[in-house]
Amino acid sequence: MGILLWLIFGLIVGVIAKYIVPGEGPGGIIGDIIVGIVGAFLGGWIYSLFGHGGVSGFNLPSILCAVIGAVVLLFILRAISGRRTV
Repeated sequence: MGILLWLIFGLIVGVIAKYIVPGEGPGGIIGDIIVGIVGAFLGGWIYSLFGHGGVSGFNLPSILCAVIGAVVLLFILRAISGRRTV
């Protein structure tokens, strides 16, 4: 998949992951979308390590793979950042 298609796909997946993972991320909706893009890359990479094609287009297995990667990354990021009091 071309890099532009990866970015568009990541934006869509980032929005979906934002609604799955509760709470507000450290960057707001824009930060969650960026994490969603990185999570889509991560999900596709991990999926390809198990011998599958990774994220191969706009199809259901690719969407599930990318959403899982983005959700995992959002949970990790929110667990690390936590709530900060001023």
